Amino acid sequence: MNLEELIRSIPDYPKKGVIFRDITTLLQNPSGFRHAVDQLVAPFAGKKIDCVAGIEARGFILGGAVAHQLSVGFVAIRKKGKLPWDTISVEYELEYGTDEVEIHTDSLSPDQNVLVIDDLIATGGTACAAVKLIRKAGAEVVGSSFVIDLPDLGGREKLSSLGVPVRTLVGFAGD
Repeated sequence: MNLEELIRSIPDYPKKGVIFRDITTLLQNPSGFRHAVDQLVAPFAGKKIDCVAGIEARGFILGGAVAHQLSVGFVAIRKKGKLPWDTISVEYELEYGTDEVEIHTDSLSPDQNVLVIDDLIATGGTACAAVKLIRKAGAEVVGSSFVIDLPDLGGREKLSSLGVPVRTLVGFAGD
């Protein structure tokens, strides 16, 4: 199945010169969605995974489906200020400034192996922050899976440099 054909490309969104890769069309296609989830899970079959961590917001959709398939729990990695209880957080750099991601303090324990899921890896800033957050909680990151890779932006390499295996399903070079 060609997943690239199920991903809508929207030029000049959210600003001129950017091509937005919209996975809602993939999610609307039952066989495409199923195939994507199967492929996100495939390289980690047989590995000890205790939990899936999905990065806000589309990582919640994909991560929930992956967690269900693996019969493990799910942890939502949220932007700062979105969780109602005690949290731990990690700050990361943006092009112009910083942002933070957080989880509840009781989301993970030191003996857990975690798989990180999101729809897309671009510069790797958010994904690397997610890995650092999981490690700050004492858990181990055993891998990461993304539907889309924008290889020209170097995120895969940044995440790999943290010792995290990276799985991507579709690459859009030149974006």
